[in-house]
Amino acid sequence: MPGLVEGKAALVTGGASGIGRACALVLAREGARVMVSDLDAAEGEMTAAVIREAGGAAEFQHADVSSESDVVELVGAAVTRFGRLDCAVNNAGITGQGGAVQDLSLEDWNRTLSVNLTGVFLCMKHELPVMQRQGAGAIVNMASGAGVLAVPGLSPYCASKHAVLGLTKTAAVENAKTGVRINAVCPGSTDTPMLRQAMSVSPQLEKMILSSMPGGRLGTPEEIAEAAVFLCSDRASFVTGESMLVDGGSVAR
Repeated sequence: MPGLVEGKAALVTGGASGIGRACALVLAREGARVMVSDLDAAEGEMTAAVIREAGGAAEFQHADVSSESDVVELVGAAVTRFGRLDCAVNNAGITGQGGAVQDLSLEDWNRTLSVNLTGVFLCMKHELPVMQRQGAGAIVNMASGAGVLAVPGLSPYCASKHAVLGLTKTAAVENAKTGVRINAVCPGSTDTPMLRQAMSVSPQLEKMILSSMPGGRLGTPEEIAEAAVFLCSDRASFVTGESMLVDGGSVAR
């Protein structure tokens, strides 16, 4: 049977590891040609190579999503390589500096928002015109459970992910008649290198995170990717403006 996104051209930011890499691999498995992007060129190239070795089509483009010129080049490279852009997973993000609000520097605040929020804005700004001209397309912005709940000690991250949901909903309504759908996925605590690094520094954090998971385990990047690829597919043709929690019930507890 044809894959969920058979023949489509896809773009994934933050595709060097974790959820981004999983999204790229699942998109390719389901039949898409994939442009992988990340700041980490070596691991981003590895993601593309894994797809090609499995018989898929993939390219890598180095990009900093907080730089508009990089995003313009990235979207242009995807269109040049594949002739169109059918779906995009705007996944690139950072945890940023932790600490109480009054202890954070403006530099730390701005850095987190520049990647997590402005990066999503810039990607959509340049993906949308391509999809609007085609009369069809699907964008998935990677938010977080921290987009619907407070996360003490991570206010820049939490604020950025809340804002991504508002941006997603607004863009979805603006594009309701253009044929372009925009949704967000809100992962719960997921077994990624970024989270593992944070937990290795603080056993207390690991204990807190696992205690918040009703099923007693972290999610896998592949479980998050499956939701994102569904939203990219025509199976989700009447889904737009949605913020999909994929968190093992942690918000519902």
